[in-house]
Amino acid sequence: MRLESDEAIAQLLVQAKRIALVGASAKPDRPSHRVLQFLLDEGYEVLPINPGLAGQKLLGQTVHASLADLPTSVDMADIFRDAASLPEVTQEVVDAGIPAIWTQLGVVHSEAERTAEDAGLQLVVDRCPAIEIPRLRDAGLLPSRPLQS
Repeated sequence: MRLESDEAIAQLLVQAKRIALVGASAKPDRPSHRVLQFLLDEGYEVLPINPGLAGQKLLGQTVHASLADLPTSVDMADIFRDAASLPEVTQEVVDAGIPAIWTQLGVVHSEAERTAEDAGLQLVVDRCPAIEIPRLRDAGLLPSRPLQS
């Protein structure tokens, strides 16, 4: 189900404790790196995914090659990949049994959205948690920092 309302998105952000960040970058100037740091600062457990960095540490977190390689379950996958790769990544999310998928700004693909909805995933499209969390907090829909404890 695609989550559109502020209340539904806030509920997902409160319920999610562990997030897989697909497309994590070691470069501090990249949005995925900044969002990884933001989510860690918010108190989430974040598992970075990047096959080229697998086994290395990124902001103190061990990088995994793929969603299939995760040592534990996650509540949400935050996708930092180009829209063309979204169908494949969405299928990996479904196969891994992850209940929610979040695509970053500009990452939109109708086929991938249908796959996610058909699988019963919660879906947030074309948004950034580093923008949404402060906005929803300011609107009174999220508790004060840190979001997770």
